[in-house]
Amino acid sequence: MSFESFFEAQSFMLWAVFIIALVMGAVVNKTNFCTMGAVSDFVNMGDTGRLRAWLLAMAVAILGVTLLEYAGLLNLSGSFPPYRNSNIVLAENILGGLMFGVGMTLASGCGNKCLVRIGGGNIKSIIVFLIVGVLAYFMINPFPGSDKTIYSVLFYGWTSPMSVDVLKPQDIGSLVGGSEPSAMRLIVGVVVFLAMGHFIFKSKEFRSSADNMIGGAVVGLAVLAAWFVSGNVIVDADGEILSLQQYYNQWDMLADSDAGKPAAGAMLATQSYTFINPMGQALNYLAGGLDGSLMTFGVVAVFGVVTGSLIWSLISRSFRIEWFSSASDVANHVIGAVLMGIGGTLAMGCTIGQAVTGISTLAVGSILTFGAIFLGSALTMKIQYYKMVYEDEATVMKSLITGLVDLKLLPKSMRKLDAI
Repeated sequence: MSFESFFEAQSFMLWAVFIIALVMGAVVNKTNFCTMGAVSDFVNMGDTGRLRAWLLAMAVAILGVTLLEYAGLLNLSGSFPPYRNSNIVLAENILGGLMFGVGMTLASGCGNKCLVRIGGGNIKSIIVFLIVGVLAYFMINPFPGSDKTIYSVLFYGWTSPMSVDVLKPQDIGSLVGGSEPSAMRLIVGVVVFLAMGHFIFKSKEFRSSADNMIGGAVVGLAVLAAWFVSGNVIVDADGEILSLQQYYNQWDMLADSDAGKPAAGAMLATQSYTFINPMGQALNYLAGGLDGSLMTFGVVAVFGVVTGSLIWSLISRSFRIEWFSSASDVANHVIGAVLMGIGGTLAMGCTIGQAVTGISTLAVGSILTFGAIFLGSALTMKIQYYKMVYEDEATVMKSLITGLVDLKLLPKSMRKLDAI
């Protein structure tokens, strides 16, 4: 996809990303694809339908990325965010994932679901979006009149020393494939896809659910399509073939003026869908008076999902205005939004950004984050459930320990509350 000017190339990329996100938003609304719902169904009812849909999204994206990379049609070495960075940020992946898992449970859904709910008329999700966006923005951008961010103040000093530098890309193919990881990435990707596919489709109940299959497949294909578009839009600058980011880095030599120059070059790298950091980008774009230099992949992704969900809500007549039911409902959503904004940025992604997009690269950090998100959400649900049933008898600690026993992470002898 070659264009003669940077502006044509950027415009095509942004429109393509918006349209793909619009389709994803509509399909997620229609099929009720929900990562938090997947955890809830599994933990509370033993139902794996939506969990398998989530895994299907991962599997489709993994296979697609594997094949595109092997064919030389995709290069993820300089992606945004840098999923395959040699530095595995263990503390940030795990702590951020746990925080996000707890947060999305309290706030009734992940970042993607929040946007889908906004399109469906949910005012609660607008409040969540605003809180998440502000915190995500200041996690990586300095406070006004300061050089400090939330990340630098609260996390960098103690999480950074806990990182592990593996001295090569952290994806599984590179770690086991030596200096020539291409073939090993193909082998690992295909094996993982086949193993996941076997688990996903061995369930007759899942195979009979068109919504679950369509929802998972479309989310996986949307992530793959965005990877492909962002990685293959190029500018032919008088015979010199440049990516958008390369053109940006040579702007002073190639462009006649700074008119239309994006505010940041990092946002022009090869990337796919994630929704926490982009919420901060979207608020910055709105607060900046719709300044075109602040329009990014993430901004159009946010607007695309909301628009797609809104369109489906109107077509299906499911659009409903929803407000908080009680003061405790307000508190849960506010606390959840705070944890999502900080945790999702710290972990470098959400249940889509890390647990589909990141996992499609088979990066170790993404796999750790997925596990931490799942555990954080599952334990929060267990605590809520035991406290609801046992009331005052069920302290947070007793409920937590019992939840860990239920999830087979602690021995049965440590159970504090009777199973229900």
